This record gives sequence, C-alpha cells and structure tokens, in this order.
Amino acid sequence: MQLFDVYPLNDVTIVKGRGSYVWDDKDRKYLDMYGGHAVISIGHTHPHYVQRIKDQLDKIGFYSNSIKIPIQQQLADKLGQVSGKNDYQLFLCNSGAEANENALKLASFHTGRKKVVAFQKSFHGRTSLAVAATDNPGIVAPVNETDNISFLPFNNVETLEKYFAENGKETAAVIVEGIQGVGGINVATDEFLQAIRSLCDEYGAVYIADGVQCGYGRSGKFFSHDHAGVQADIYSMAKGMGNGFPVGGILIAPNIKPKHGMLGTTFGGNHLACAAALAVLEVMEQDNLMQHVAETGAYLVAQLKDLGCLQNIRGRGLMIGFDVPEEMKTLKKDLLSKHFVFTGEAKPNVIRLLPALNIRKEDIDVFINAVKSEMAVAAS
Repeated sequence: MQLFDVYPLNDVTIVKGRGSYVWDDKDRKYLDMYGGHAVISIGHTHPHYVQRIKDQLDKIGFYSNSIKIPIQQQLADKLGQVSGKNDYQLFLCNSGAEANENALKLASFHTGRKKVVAFQKSFHGRTSLAVAATDNPGIVAPVNETDNISFLPFNNVETLEKYFAENGKETAAVIVEGIQGVGGINVATDEFLQAIRSLCDEYGAVYIADGVQCGYGRSGKFFSHDHAGVQADIYSMAKGMGNGFPVGGILIAPNIKPKHGMLGTTFGGNHLACAAALAVLEVMEQDNLMQHVAETGAYLVAQLKDLGCLQNIRGRGLMIGFDVPEEMKTLKKDLLSKHFVFTGEAKPNVIRLLPALNIRKEDIDVFINAVKSEMAVAAS
C-alpha cells in the first residue's frame, strides 16, 4: 500500500529530538525554528512532559467521555489559572480544525443564526465549516462551499462596520486569528479586535478568537487577542497545547450554556491527551515561559532587523515573519540543506519562525549566523 501523496516532503528522516534540536537517521543535528507548525511549545522530549505521559500510560491511556475523567477537571483548573480565563468553560477535542468546527457550530446554536464573518488570508482548518471559513479556494471542496461565510479585508474596521450595519442581525459569529499564521504572520491591530468585540456586543454575535497557532503563550501573552485588552466569547486552541500529542479545545464564555448532546467527541479529553496538556501548562508556569517568549522574541526581532536586508519584519513574541528579498528567494531551502535549520514559509516570499517557547538566545544566534552566511552568498 502506498501513502496518499498530499505532502511535499523534504528528504530528511528525523529520529530523535531534544529541546530546540532534532537529529536525522544519519545523526545530523538540525535547529528547529519551526516547531512542526508551532506545535512544539516546550521543546522536543521535555523530561517532565515525557514522564507525565509515561506515568499516565502506566495507569490508563483511554476511556470514553461516558464516565468521569478527573484529569479533565485538573486540566481545566490549570488552564484557567495559567490563561487567566477561570470563569470560562472547557470543551476538549483533538485538533485545531475540530476546535474551530465546534466553535462555529456552538456560535450557531447559541445565536440561532447562520452567517459567519471570516477574513482574507485566514486559515482555520481543513474540515467542513473550518475550511469554508478559510480563504484558500484550492482546499475547499465543492461540498464545503457555502454562502454563509463572508470574507472581509483583515484589519479594516470601516468595512467590518458596514457589513454589520447590513447583515448584523443575521450574523452568528466573527472568527479571527490574532496573528494570521498560514496567511503570512499578519498581526491584527488592537483597534480591529476591539471593533470586533464592540460590533459582536451590539448585534448579538459571537466573537471567536482562533488561537490555534497564535495562542498558548506564543505571542508573549496566553492568547494573542489579549494584547488588545478584549475578551472573546470562544477561544480555540490546539498545536502547542500538547507539545506534539494530539489535543485541542475551546474555551467558552459563561453566558453560553451547554446541553447534553450539543457537542461530542470520542478521543477528545482522553487521559493521555490531558496528561500531555497538563505537562505543557506546568512547564509554562514553572519556567515563566510567557515572559521568556516576550524577551526572547524581542531579541530575535532585534537581531533580524540588524541584518539590514530583510523586509517587513513582523509578529509578536515567538511568532515572527519577514519577507525575503528576491536575491535570497531560496533562503528557506538553503537554510535547511546547507545550515540544517528548519523554518516555515508562506507563499510567495515569507519566512515564518515558530520555535519552541523555551528556545535559548544562543540557539537564535545559530539561526542568525546562518542567515548572515546566506546574505554573504547573495551579495557575492
């Protein structure tokens, strides 16, 4: 049997990892500045994380949500404490797409409405509603197409206000990334997020903060939306939540009431997933990682700006993007093949940096020196 060929693959086989580094099957060491799409939040094979999962597996790995699972409440308590959202409710699932799917569905249940506002260059997942709200026609199958989604310009308050004046009473939700990831590291302005909050309040719509990639401490605050001083009605989470173990969830404001059967999942909130997620939060708290992210992210941005040749350096915390000049258009490939550094990209010319939240400054220096080397090649 062949694997379904949907991934363009680098010719690298990674067999082990530690901290911000991974090794291939030839024992070659790579610096990971991408964290597998922002998934590795506390570093590869963090000892506390590994031990937490091993200890849980020795007890029980899975049972369904038909019984009490106390570790779910432990996770909810710790998540409320670390995020500052103690009064919210938690629904656990398996992935970011599933989190956004349930967020959109819950918003529709709560309001009784169908229309959803999303934004240009957004990415919310690949499942039915999540992909319909994703601004990429190439991954939207005919069965996913719907007239219920409207794509508006990102960071454009005037257009948003006009939309609500015309459609506000039919709008169930606005879904927005605090920092667009796949779209190219585009940071939502505080004014824009505050306008979303105000308009949702005025028209009775639900504000969904997609924090799948930009949340969980990556921006230097728990949710990147927190920088704007607003509270969303629903926050979606995944990626860094389990440091590689599949887990996702939504935080739900107290005014949105549950009823039995409204949402459901087989694997969401299983014992192993909760153990992994608890380990991440415990390390984040113990090592004060959000403060570390703010400081280390500022250092990374300063080092990038000092290089002088990179364009439009942007982001928050350790979610950083920059435009690559034409003479360095193969930078991502060259960093991997010549310097053994993993980075991400957004088409056509953006490098995305999403390293572990506990990356050290000396690791950042390794990356900066690799870029300097490629600058010298481009200038010669």
